[in-house]
This record gives sequence, structure tokens and C-alpha cells, in this order.
Amino acid sequence: MRRRRRRHYKRNRRFPYGVLAGAVLILLVGIGTFVWIHRGKESDLQKEDAQIEPAKPEEGLRTDIKQPEEGSDSSRPQKEEPEAEPQEPPEPEPTAEELLQQEIEAVVADMTTAEKICQMFILTPEQLTGVSGVTAAGDTTKSKLKEYPVGGLIYFSSNLVSEDQTREMLENTKAYGKEIEGLPLFLCIDEEGGRVARIGRNAAFSVEQVKPMGQINNEEEAYQAGTVIGSYLCELGFNVDFAPDADVLTNERNTVIGDRSFGSDPERVTRMASAVSDGLHAEGILSAFKHFPGHGATEADTHEGYAYTEKTYEELRAAELIPFAAAKECGVDMVMVAHISLPNVVGDSTPSSLSHKMITEILRGDLGFEGLVVTDSMSMGAVTEHYSSGEAAAKAVEAGADLLLMPKNFQEAFQGIRDAVSSGRITEERIEESLQRILRVKLSME
Repeated sequence: MRRRRRRHYKRNRRFPYGVLAGAVLILLVGIGTFVWIHRGKESDLQKEDAQIEPAKPEEGLRTDIKQPEEGSDSSRPQKEEPEAEPQEPPEPEPTAEELLQQEIEAVVADMTTAEKICQMFILTPEQLTGVSGVTAAGDTTKSKLKEYPVGGLIYFSSNLVSEDQTREMLENTKAYGKEIEGLPLFLCIDEEGGRVARIGRNAAFSVEQVKPMGQINNEEEAYQAGTVIGSYLCELGFNVDFAPDADVLTNERNTVIGDRSFGSDPERVTRMASAVSDGLHAEGILSAFKHFPGHGATEADTHEGYAYTEKTYEELRAAELIPFAAAKECGVDMVMVAHISLPNVVGDSTPSSLSHKMITEILRGDLGFEGLVVTDSMSMGAVTEHYSSGEAAAKAVEAGADLLLMPKNFQEAFQGIRDAVSSGRITEERIEESLQRILRVKLSME
């Protein structure tokens, strides 16, 4: 019995190797699991880092920005929005004025010197064709326009037989001009109302009579006069009226102007003339203030010969020049320059139409007029008694005139300007200066 217990006692005191082996196995499994989980997390982090790795800086961008230190909260690269490529701002659309200027320059570049000079003349149909008493426009008109593509034509009572005849003549002439020159012709007339009315005083035309400007009482009547005249001129085919008269009647002995003027008050003359101009414009007719620098101060008639005034520039600025100083603001298209001499302004007897001081320095410079400057008829005695047609034409261009009206001898006048350009007396740039003003008006008419 005692021996059996001893054996049992020894068996119980053996080391528990099985338990130890199980514990080691469990520990190894735990360690392996921990390592596997930890490595999986590191792999996921590396994948995220690779996905959000910042792009390399582009050339020209700053690279000296301090990066956060490793281990800090902000050490992980942040995802950045890609920068948009810089774009050039869109080109602005050209303005109407810029488009017009481009068109003008294109037309000028396509013209010969002779064509440029021709645009500066306004002739009667007789001067153009060499035919007397022109009342129609046909093959002769067309062939002469091809030879001399002038800027425009002016018509008088002898050319105007009836409404239908006038309308057909002007329609044909307009079509020829457009076909040959690619531009509208200035189709002109003197239609002031009162005693200067080529159509209004013609019994063959059933149009409303307009009384002399000197009898008009207010601006409303003046505007109505302009719309009445403009309406029948437009209906017949004209596009230029050498009106209204903007002379201030400061000399009571003046009979050349008389009731063609709105009176002796320069401010009233300005308002009335402006209203007539507005009325013409309302009917699509170009207007002209005349007769710069003011025929109302003279006694003689430039149609017959020498006409002058002894007034100083300061005296003219106080009266006669006031309407012409307002011409730009009034929107007048043209100013007609008379052949009046002003020895106390110019220093000699040179007619204003041939004077650089009167046209370029005073009308354009001092008074600021930017429209077309047209001479009075170059066939008047004040010009023809002292100058040849060629010399007078060259001097008018040198003075700053854009349009030369009715030279006594057109071919001589044309050649006089051409010779002056060839010799360098007049530059082609000077011709183009006037041509650009002419084209600006013509292209705006279409």
C-alpha cells in the first residue's frame, strides 16, 4: 500500500511539457497574426502615399517653399488641384469706326493717283461730258466717268426738265458711278428755298414752295423747311444740298446774300441754319454751311470779281464766324468756302478758298471743323481773273480744300494738281488726307 502511493507521488511530480508546448504555440500564432496585420496597414499607407504624391513643380514656379518636417501632423503630402493653363484674353471685336477705317484704307490702297485726284472734283454734267444742255445720262456719261471718275456732279435748272426726266437721269448716273468707281457719287444741287431753288422755282415740278430763310420765324419752321426740301430732293435722287446759308448779314448794303440769310444775329443764324441742316438729314440729304468766312460782311459779288472785307480776325470771331464755329457740333457735313479776301487776316488779297491760313489754320484749327471742305465755284471771276485753272486747283489743295467745285477748265485743273504731285509741291499723303474724308462720308451713305 505504501509503495503504490510513492509511485503515484512521483508520477504527479513530472514537468508539464505538454502545457508548455501549447502555450508556446499560442504565443507564436499571436505574434504572427500581429506582424501580418501591421504589415498590411503599412502596405495600405504606401499605396495611399503613391496615389497622392504631389506633381513635380512646373518650370518657372517656386520650388523653395519649406516642406513640413517628417513626423509632424502635416508631413503627409496634401492633394493639390492642378493649375489651369494661362490663356490669352480674346481679341475684342472691332468697332464700327475701326471697320469703316479699314474699309477706307483698303479703297485708298486700290486707287491710282489719278483716281484719287478725280475724287476731289465736283463738275456739272456739261463739264464732264463736253456736251451742252445735258438732260440725260447715257453712254457718254458712262464713258466719261470711266475716264474721269470724279467725286460728284452738280445740277442746275437747265438740267432739270421734269420730275421723271430728272429721276431717270440721276438713277442712271448713280448706277454708272457705282459700277465704275464702286462708290456713290455726290449728286448735288443748290436748293436753299426762296430765290435760290433750282427745283422749287421750276414750274415743271409739283413741290411745296419754301419761303426765303430771312422770312422764317423760328427753329420749328426752319426744320420744316429742311424736311420739305430734303424730301423732294431725296425722292428725285439727289443726296447733297449746298444749303443752308449760314452768312450773318452784318453789312446792310449787301445784296448778294440779302434774304438768303437768317439775319444779323449770329446766334439766331446758327440755330436756324442748324435746324435746316437737321431737316435735310432727316430725309437723307447731306448739308453744307456756306459761305465761310461769311459773305454777309461784303458788298461785292465774287461771281463777278474781287470781293473782300476789311474786318479783323477778332471782329469776324465776334459775328460772321460764329455759325461756322458751331458747324461741327451741329453735325454739318460740309462747309463751303467763298472766294472772299481778308487782307487784315491773311495779309494779302488771296481768296479764302485758296488760303492755307483761312482753311487749315482757322476753319480746321481754330474752329475745329472736321468734315468736308468744298470750294465755291472755281469758275467765278474772283478766281479766274487772277489764276489759271491749274494754279487755282493746286492752291486750293495746298490750302486744305477737299472738294473743288466747277473749275473753269476741268482738264487743266486736274493736270495742275497731278503736276504738283509729280513735282513734290503737293504730297500724295495730302491728296489721301482729303480722299479719306471723302470716302468716310461716301461709305457711310451706303
